[in-house]
Amino acid sequence: MASASEGNTLLNRTGVVYNDLMASHFHMWNEEFTEKPERYTSIVERCKQYGLLDRCAKIQSREATDEEILTLHNPDHLKILKMSESMSKEEMETLSQKYDYLYFHKDILRNSRLALGATLNMVDEVLNGKVRNGFAIVRPPGHHAMYNEFNGYCLLNNVALGAKRALDQHGLERVLIIDWDVHHGQGIQYFFYDDPRVMYFSIHKYLDGEEWPYLRESDYDYIGEGPGTGFNVNVPLNVIGCGDSVYMAILFNILLPIAYEFNPQLILISAGYDAALGCPEGEMEVTPGCFAQYVNLLSPLAEGKLCLVLEGGYCIKTLSEGVALSLKALLGDPCPRLEPISTPQDSAVLSILNVIKVLRPYWRSLQLQGDLASITHNQRTGVLTWPPKEGVTFYTHSRPESYSLHQECWNPGVMESAQVVDVRVDELLARTVPRSTKHKVGIVYEEAVLNHRDTGFGGFEECPERVERIVQTLKKNGTWERCFPIQGRKASDDELCLAHGEDHIRRFKKTMTMGEEALKVYQSSFKSIYLCQESFTSAAWAVGCSLSVIDSILTNQCQSGAAIIRPPGHHAERNDMMGFCLFNNVGIAAKYAQQKHAVQRILIVDWDIHHGNALQNLFEDDPSVLYVSLHRFDNGSFYPYGGKGFYKQAGGPNAQGRTVNIAWNDGSKGDADYISAFHSLVLPIAYEFAPELVIVAAGFDAEKTDPLGGYRLSPAVFGHMTRMLMGLADGKVALILEGGYSLEGTAQSMSLCISALLGDPLPAIHNTVPSKSGVEAICKTMEVQEAFWKTLLYRVELPTQEQLEVLKSEKEQKN
Repeated sequence: MASASEGNTLLNRTGVVYNDLMASHFHMWNEEFTEKPERYTSIVERCKQYGLLDRCAKIQSREATDEEILTLHNPDHLKILKMSESMSKEEMETLSQKYDYLYFHKDILRNSRLALGATLNMVDEVLNGKVRNGFAIVRPPGHHAMYNEFNGYCLLNNVALGAKRALDQHGLERVLIIDWDVHHGQGIQYFFYDDPRVMYFSIHKYLDGEEWPYLRESDYDYIGEGPGTGFNVNVPLNVIGCGDSVYMAILFNILLPIAYEFNPQLILISAGYDAALGCPEGEMEVTPGCFAQYVNLLSPLAEGKLCLVLEGGYCIKTLSEGVALSLKALLGDPCPRLEPISTPQDSAVLSILNVIKVLRPYWRSLQLQGDLASITHNQRTGVLTWPPKEGVTFYTHSRPESYSLHQECWNPGVMESAQVVDVRVDELLARTVPRSTKHKVGIVYEEAVLNHRDTGFGGFEECPERVERIVQTLKKNGTWERCFPIQGRKASDDELCLAHGEDHIRRFKKTMTMGEEALKVYQSSFKSIYLCQESFTSAAWAVGCSLSVIDSILTNQCQSGAAIIRPPGHHAERNDMMGFCLFNNVGIAAKYAQQKHAVQRILIVDWDIHHGNALQNLFEDDPSVLYVSLHRFDNGSFYPYGGKGFYKQAGGPNAQGRTVNIAWNDGSKGDADYISAFHSLVLPIAYEFAPELVIVAAGFDAEKTDPLGGYRLSPAVFGHMTRMLMGLADGKVALILEGGYSLEGTAQSMSLCISALLGDPLPAIHNTVPSKSGVEAICKTMEVQEAFWKTLLYRVELPTQEQLEVLKSEKEQKN
């Protein structure tokens, strides 16, 4: 394994830090205690089985200094920890009983220092640019450790001290901490509760306060104080068995919107895996692959600076698998495909809505819910309540004086079915074997596509220089040589017939021998089309190159791929050419994937600024293809005109909900509108559809310098959208060029899309608040699509800030 200190050669590497000494401490009085050495050793072994550690840059571990510990912890806290090192077993037993779920051991001081030192080194390496991202495989965990108290297996707060170091030593102004451990990390919350530089986001099992650590302040209404108000986010889950559906809903509806608006410079993840299937403490049944999905969807933020730090996780199989898959996601490997997302439990939906209701006064990205006219009625009455639940006793107000060293760490009823759970875990792991390919990204480009030219008076923005500039840019910035060169080919007539009529193809073929005047007459029968004798051949090569990418991906030669082709295709109807489009490249590619490779579910995302009328028509009544288009509509007055791209168009009678039109009206749109549409609509629907292949109709005419589009998208946002799609379909994503008529803007946009496929860090998005008209367009589409998709549950009316104060006051008076 290479050392992270080797310098620039590792700028794009993932770092990992671990030390086998951290496996030495154990509970001397309770052999069944779940925080045990196997938690560490099983993880290292699983990562070795996958060959992951050899692919990472090894970050050196070390023991943290007293000065580093005292950055957040009390001197007496450190003094007690030091004293424990020389205590007898009996003295350690007495000391352990003073703290909730904690034990001391002769090695606990050293291992706590190692865990913290490893975390700090990783933060330094990432922020100094030595590695791109990293994982600290450490124990003991840390997120429960407080200023002057050990708690919940935790002695030093590794993640909190890592964040403090980023702020103080590296001068960062925005650090996002995500705590997906199933228990609330109250220690982190306390340290940064009034600090707007740190957003703390915790998803945890709460059960209305009847789940450990039994704290009132773990509920959703604890959102920070003073200047930190709105920067503390608790998502308390009051039911067990939430699974992937709830965790992905939290990601789409709360975490991603506000994370993009917060625009962090570093993301620290308190990576506990006790929400995973089989964990007796969590009972949440989240699959290991879901954690990898989180890593992938968060990786576009903070320019890729993600640091995962191990916290809990007590089902050895899903703990080790969860860590390994998270590390694979950091390395840019494809995420395992999740089962189709389904309807979350009503209690979990209510938890999400309650979090939104208290946060939306502080985050402009949470605009999809309307304001409640009155607090006397709501379709979800739970949003008209205010915590706490009556009859619950919290440790916040009353705590035991001592704790047994034999406290149950789990629901005993769960352990009775451990054998059944073990079978379920084995079945899950067998189903989710990570996909392996020979190459990461393939590119196809053939000079034959250059021969289609306007030989008349000119004036057409669709020109050969479009693809030439893309190739030049990719070669200049080094992206080209990092991709596998896919051999292109010319499509056969039978392949063209997958989307076009035989007579239409026959007539088009005749242009190969037409004279100049005859060509002018023939092309005049089409709208916005020019032709030359080489047009048919170039267009057939464009289709063939698209099929070559599909073959490369579906035969596992490449994980994903891009077709640098022209002419574009998404306007080309069965018997008509229009809008620069001669053959329907993406449409034929999807049909080809269905027929040759037996793909059952295909997602087509069309982000070209013009609605892909031909793509919609081709698959309108096909339930196996989900077509999603984000396009400038302007109430039907923008090309291709008319009502086909209207938001109410939702598919034919056999495919209702399989057409999703996000039709923009009323002014120019920017990055935030597209990002918001992805979070609230595209991703939830896509994960419920669970495609086996994703094809992007990659037009870049919404880019800010495009002469035709009139929108304000940055090249970076196309990279972000690409990365968001990579968690689907085992990473089988094909980018097929459509429009884009700013030579430089199109080239930079496609370059960043391919960088996203390669797993490179992406530039930050700075325009993060969607426009009013953008929100209206998204909501209108949601109104239509809610009838067809179980995941679209959150566009409801919520209390205003004034109404929340009334609810809170009424609760306080009642108590």
